[in-house]
Amino acid sequence: MAAWLQQLSPGVRLSADRVKGTDEVQLCYEFIGHSRRTKSNPYRPGNVGFGLTYSLPIIVACLATPPGALLLLENPEAHLHPQGQLALGELLSLVAADGVQLVIETHSDHILNGIRLAVKAQRLQADNVALHFFSRSIESGDSEVQSPALLPDGRLSNWPIGFFDQWDKSLDALLG
Repeated sequence: MAAWLQQLSPGVRLSADRVKGTDEVQLCYEFIGHSRRTKSNPYRPGNVGFGLTYSLPIIVACLATPPGALLLLENPEAHLHPQGQLALGELLSLVAADGVQLVIETHSDHILNGIRLAVKAQRLQADNVALHFFSRSIESGDSEVQSPALLPDGRLSNWPIGFFDQWDKSLDALLG
């Protein structure tokens, strides 16, 4: 668990200390410098970035869910830096490759790219991934589902309009 927490937020360390006279523990986060000689004060979960406290149970669930089980995750990327989101996509791919069925609802192209990179690196088979993009017509209110296939090289069979394309639209506007 500590290694994956490092992937999401380099330098973070988690400690759990027993609360004297109780059956409870207190979680604290510390931040270690490159030399490992520098260390921050311990911080309570409410005093660090929400992405760390939100992602901790996701990491635990990923590592504890046995093969053959179903794991549902809604917006696992919440409040994480893009680098952490990409690492989380990699973790989710490894969990899926280990036989856990995942259903992930995400708004993160970084999560998607972590999965795509895992497929390209052959850590996860492309045919074990299903993508579904849901959109709704503003005019009619009708919903549409498009399901591009993930190819073995990490590319998609087609890229639906509105499917993680805001970066391209913004870049076109900046360069145009």
